[in-house]
Amino acid sequence: MDTKVSGIGLPISPEYAGTNMMTGSTTRVTIRRAELKDIPGVIDCLAAAFEPYRQSYTQDAFRNTVPTAGAAQLRLKEMPILIAEHGSSSIIGSISYQVFNSCEGHLRGMAVVPEFQGSGVAERILWAAEAELRELGCSRVTLDTTLPLKRATRFYIQHNYQATGITKDFYGMPLFEFERGL
Repeated sequence: MDTKVSGIGLPISPEYAGTNMMTGSTTRVTIRRAELKDIPGVIDCLAAAFEPYRQSYTQDAFRNTVPTAGAAQLRLKEMPILIAEHGSSSIIGSISYQVFNSCEGHLRGMAVVPEFQGSGVAERILWAAEAELRELGCSRVTLDTTLPLKRATRFYIQHNYQATGITKDFYGMPLFEFERGL
């Protein structure tokens, strides 16, 4: 059964998007914009997704990736955060985006909790963010990733993102830029 992603209008199959890879059970997943009340769940999602990489990050890079409540609230004021919600209360994925120069979007903070990695949730939240950026007039989107996130880098390449060759400093770590047309 196809449904529309809350507030976005993308068709998704809850059976595909909601398969827990540890239990094999299927549950409805809803993608929607985060609200202030969702901040603790967004932080929990980011923490669960990035904890395996903590030792590969500098302390400041990890703190920026998994923000405090205050920093996450500020991020929500600066840019929309989309969340994938399992059932009615569990946030299992998130992604943020913003528009630069009226035609370029930028993604950040993409995360899926370990139990739902590989289930289609990451693909769905990526598509939802890209769709919103297209609706806002963006023709190009960028994102940055770090060396430890090899699985994420493969995922981005599989979804037509290409390395730009631009490397920035991310609190003492190299940050690699990827882009694609929308």
